[in-house]
Amino acid sequence: MCITVKQMMQIEENGHQMGFLRKFMMENAGAATAKRLVEKFGDVKSKRVLVFGGLGNNGGDGLVIARHLAGYGSSVTVFLLGKPNNIRSEECSWNWNLLEKMESIKLLTDGNLEHLNNLDKFDIIVDGILGTGISGEIREPHASAITFISKSNAFKVAVDVPSGLNPDTGETNQACVKADMTVTFHRMKVGMPKRTDVCGEIYVEKIGIPLEAEIGVL
Repeated sequence: MCITVKQMMQIEENGHQMGFLRKFMMENAGAATAKRLVEKFGDVKSKRVLVFGGLGNNGGDGLVIARHLAGYGSSVTVFLLGKPNNIRSEECSWNWNLLEKMESIKLLTDGNLEHLNNLDKFDIIVDGILGTGISGEIREPHASAITFISKSNAFKVAVDVPSGLNPDTGETNQACVKADMTVTFHRMKVGMPKRTDVCGEIYVEKIGIPLEAEIGVL
């Protein structure tokens, strides 16, 4: 069964109220995505990974992926699209503070893409920019980050939804990530199955949300 973004938000809220906190959902989402990449590439120790993170929960998922891939031995750079003090969610902020204590991950902030002058130095790019939180025209620095991803020859994985894709309708924004793989969470979003041209290979990962959280929603 496919679900809408509104239904997913309500299921997450119900799960959170039951005691399965959003922080746990984020951890499991990021861990599942990292595991998919390890399954895809086998040994990721030689891989150079760039994680683009927005300031919301999609970015938070990306930060978790960065930590896990560093644990697998990848060379990881995280590019936060804004300033850390503007991070919009407690869960994302918690994960950013954790990465700041890790010398194994290179952190770039403020969205200045001039820091990334060599497109070919990354093997994998993680799109944790917008996820389901798309509304209206995509602004800077997000639009430039999406353009950067489009120009790169790296393997591209989208977290939950490719940034720029409306997961309810399947419509794309003027700027949209074209992913090789999309890892979405809990259930497939309704607009995604018909857009494999943008999503690439789609995996649906359970992240521990109790089935009871769906009562009254589905």
